[in-house]
Amino acid sequence: MKTFFMRIIRRLISRPFSFAKTELGSASIEFVILFPLIFTFFFLSVELGLINLRNTYLVRAVDLTVRDLRLGRLVGATHDSLKTEICSKLAIFPDCIDNLMIELRPISKVTWAMPSPNAQCVDRSEEIQPVTTINIGAPDELMLIRVCAVLDPMFPTTGLGLALNRVGTGEIFLVSSSIFVNEP
Repeated sequence: MKTFFMRIIRRLISRPFSFAKTELGSASIEFVILFPLIFTFFFLSVELGLINLRNTYLVRAVDLTVRDLRLGRLVGATHDSLKTEICSKLAIFPDCIDNLMIELRPISKVTWAMPSPNAQCVDRSEEIQPVTTINIGAPDELMLIRVCAVLDPMFPTTGLGLALNRVGTGEIFLVSSSIFVNEP
């Protein structure tokens, strides 16, 4: 009877170790560990690529609009007309008119005082948006234009935006700035 119990105890003790010796299911374990990590990197690369592409489009649209503004082609421009002009040059910005804010102001050539480095952006949680300065300026005046676009991330659960500029409830904002001199 004693040997019977000893055999049962030996089997119970050796059974977990026998599973450790076999290699059945080892590929499944590697897959379960690496699959989420690989797909997280995939989603992050797609998200970063889209953000980079949108930023490039925004910078180009602002540059083309500033060129027209500097040369006097946009006479009597307002905030809404500048938004419409910039958004007409943007291809992959959803709801561009509602998610874009423009600031245009002169810079004094005497003091060279720059405005605050923080650009004003659209706050989607508020009904009334902050007032931005739009001053077309006089001929031969140094001007600063800042355009802020608010975007939703494509994959908000991948945790990308921890180091990115964020506004409100997780939106990402892209800012394009330019300094130019109005042509006389």
